Amino acid sequence: MNWTGCNLQSATLPRADLRGADLERVNLGYSDLRGANLAGADLSQATLNAADLTGADLAGARLVITGLVYANLTGANLAGATFDGFPPQGAIWSDTTCPDGTNSNAHRSTCVRNLG
Repeated sequence: MNWTGCNLQSATLPRADLRGADLERVNLGYSDLRGANLAGADLSQATLNAADLTGADLAGARLVITGLVYANLTGANLAGATFDGFPPQGAIWSDTTCPDGTNSNAHRSTCVRNLG
């Protein structure tokens, strides 16, 4: 599914199946994405600022120049996700699987130094 450039700010999408979706430049700021499956999705240049990604699966997702300021990544799976650009500022990292496969709790509740 191609959602490129859509404005979905404040969307309510808990447990949504967005595996492999093209979400480039999509605005998902302040959205409810709890438990969503975003594995393999392309979120390049997307805005996820203040989004609730609690328990979301972002394994293998492409997060290049993606805005994750104040995003809640509690229990999210980022294993194998591709990050490039600026690190998420003010994000909540609690029991998060970092892109390198380690757990944020082993790194003082952050994945910033383990983004791959």
